[in-house]
Amino acid sequence: MILQKQREQYTGCLLGGAVGDALGWPVEFARMSEIIRLYGPEGIRYLVPGASKLCEITDDTQMTLFTGEGLLRAWSGTKHLGNEPNFATAIRHSYLCWLETQGDSQREAALNSCETGWLLGVEGLHQRRAPGNTCISALRDGVLSKEGIANNDSKGCGGIMRAAPTGLFAARIHSGDTTGAIRLAFDIGCATAAITHGHPSGYYPAGVLAAVIATIVSGGTITEGIDHSQNLLIDRSGSQETKDAMRKALDLWHDPDVVPSPVVIETLGGGWVGEEALAIGLYCALVAEDDFVRGVRLAVNHSGDSDSTGSITGNIMGALLGEEAIPVEWLNHLELHDVVRQVGEDLFNTFQDTAAWLKRYPPL
Repeated sequence: MILQKQREQYTGCLLGGAVGDALGWPVEFARMSEIIRLYGPEGIRYLVPGASKLCEITDDTQMTLFTGEGLLRAWSGTKHLGNEPNFATAIRHSYLCWLETQGDSQREAALNSCETGWLLGVEGLHQRRAPGNTCISALRDGVLSKEGIANNDSKGCGGIMRAAPTGLFAARIHSGDTTGAIRLAFDIGCATAAITHGHPSGYYPAGVLAAVIATIVSGGTITEGIDHSQNLLIDRSGSQETKDAMRKALDLWHDPDVVPSPVVIETLGGGWVGEEALAIGLYCALVAEDDFVRGVRLAVNHSGDSDSTGSITGNIMGALLGEEAIPVEWLNHLELHDVVRQVGEDLFNTFQDTAAWLKRYPPL
């Protein structure tokens, strides 16, 4: 029974993120006044089907899935071949596969010769849904410092919005060692985001989200995850904006005079950059408590990066509450919900020494 609950936290985390992404996608570039004009005084409240009659996911969920694939491919190498895991390298390879789904065939020759994971063959992932320019250009450029950091000064939210799988994965392989799981989640989360985003506020928020997710699925709370993250950021150069963002979210949540609203959300920023997206995601999840729908609705109804803030909030609340907290009718109309659920289940399993598993997640 306990294992089943944990499994549903894993699928809930990824499905919750995908639902938040799909809810926010139709209004991603709209001002709140426009959202109200289109959807009524409370803003957008339900998933809106796209041309395919399904509710569409964006690059946020696409790259989240490829993050999970990269983690599992690195771990396949460790478990099947005895290799030392290089998570950043494996994830970068998966991101290059994602780049190919976006119509870009500029993967490096050395990587072209490698076997690819299963997601590249999922036709539904070959959709271009306003992918972040920084993610595209950084993967094309391919230049990283010796520390593995992209050759740019971007702190866009494209780093944090895809980081949730690192928290799930770290908690599973460090089961029983919460401190080790949180530290590993933070480190891989930062390294994953740094592949494309070179500013500390582009990669530290990703580490924080991963640490919060790892804390939650290890039995802790959102606030405990924030506390752990604050400790991990002590004395780290360039981390002040990320620490301030967490503090702002907490202060707003603690203020008894504040009634959650789009105006309040926008005091935390628009979510276009990493630390603002983190603050909005944390605040909405804290305010919503055990109401998944309230959390993602709050996270998308503002004049900012609605799909990313919806995705981050959905990741946190899905991990906290499990898949059962997400309306079934929303999941039934969600694009690629079966693929999202499969990656969540695979992150829970982490490895199976079977031909089917090694075909999905071949070691690099």
